[in-house]
Amino acid sequence: MAKLKTLEDLKRIREEAQQTLKIRLDTGTTITVGMGTCGIAAGARDTMRAILDELAGRDIDAHVATVGCIGMCAREPLVDIQQANQPRVTYGNVLPAMVPRLIEEHLIKGAVIEEWVVGRIEPAVQG
Repeated sequence: MAKLKTLEDLKRIREEAQQTLKIRLDTGTTITVGMGTCGIAAGARDTMRAILDELAGRDIDAHVATVGCIGMCAREPLVDIQQANQPRVTYGNVLPAMVPRLIEEHLIKGAVIEEWVVGRIEPAVQG
């Protein structure tokens, strides 16, 4: 990345980053994996690798992020899926072998796998 030389350069980069984030939030998918100590101990690294491999294998564009402890240690590994204007769905005890079904049903077909759900947050109303 080029060095920033002026305040205008910084403002331009900030505006570009904000626009990219807005597009991702409005149209994209974010998958979040709990990677606190409890999640890692439960196998979250392997689950995350499986998610990344499955997305790459299916050529699916999604933002994958990690967070620390989500607070439901007994349900780790935890995976959140947030698609634009849809509820954020948290799945519990997600093992690598479950990932192909998760991607197929939730991301591709738009069907929540209810028996794996441990939480759901409705999208914020904008207006």
